Order: sequence, then C-alpha cells, then structure tokens
Amino acid sequence: MSKVKKKIKRIKIDVDKCNGCRACEVICSSYHATPKYSSNNPARSRIRLIRHPLKDVYLPVYAGEYTASECAGRDKYVIDGKEYDECGFCRASCPSRDVFKEPDSGMPLKCDMCEDDPTLTEPLCVKWCIAGALTYEEREEEVEEEENLDDEMEIGLKALIDKHGKQKVMEALARKSQKAKT
Repeated sequence: MSKVKKKIKRIKIDVDKCNGCRACEVICSSYHATPKYSSNNPARSRIRLIRHPLKDVYLPVYAGEYTASECAGRDKYVIDGKEYDECGFCRASCPSRDVFKEPDSGMPLKCDMCEDDPTLTEPLCVKWCIAGALTYEEREEEVEEEENLDDEMEIGLKALIDKHGKQKVMEALARKSQKAKT
C-alpha cells in the first residue's frame, strides 16, 4: 500500500471553558433535523454534554466511529470527587448503550464536522460555542491508502438488522423506496 496525505479534522475541547449551555447540542440537532433547522431533538445531536452541575463540571463529547461490539473498558475516573464510568467519555456508538444513535431508526451517528454542500469553514457547534470551549483544527497527515469500501453503510445496516431484524429493515427500505418514487 502506498502512503497518501489525508486531511485530519478534529474538534479540540477545553473543559475549563465549557459552561454547560448546550448551544452545541441545540445547533447540531437542529442542523441534522429533516428538513434542516425544522426541529430540535438533542437525541439527534452528534455532540453530547456530560454534566455534573453541582460541581460545575461540563464535558462535551462528539460522536466517533461505530463499534460493532461492546468494549471491555470498565475503568472509573474521579474528577473533582465525582466518579465517572469510562463509557461516559467514549465517542463510539456501540451496542451496549443508546448514546449517539438516531432516535427513530437506531442508526449509529457520527460527527460529520457539518460537511455539506456548500462546505462550512468550521462545524456549527464550534461557531455557536459562546464560551470558546470548542476549537476546530485541521492538519495533514501521511497515512496508508485505504481501500474504498462502503463500510459505513454496511455497519449502519448491520446495526439496524441487529436491533430490528432483517425483515423489518427490508420492509422499511421498501417503504422508503416507494416514497422516494412518488
């Protein structure tokens, strides 16, 4: 395999600046509503806030890759005297929890950095973060060239089949196809 340059995009989180306002969740869920900006459902947001308001601790976590199996990580972290499960900080959508899953379909959610047409200069959560806790960064990195497979679609379909069964997924696809024709 050859090496290629790949643009790496990430959101840097400064926990000390986050005030727990949840503007990031609101704009993300509104942006990803159908049609765009038509509703606000925090369950559709690709960024979630872990919060402990009495201790004034707020931690935004944005959705990462889907994982097909539950991890073995069961460590506990203590921050300002409050104990947190390792899952709370995990960015993955996985079978053991409902975080970062589309509320209607169960499809795994992943932060898309608000990539759309036209492309935004930075994700909306960063733009709307009034406290300055979120910062967008881009850098180029040399990586092994990846095979272009429809991995995301296959992972999403597998997650739906695991949750709802093959027959229900096939029926839903048939209904959607019929609606798209009309």
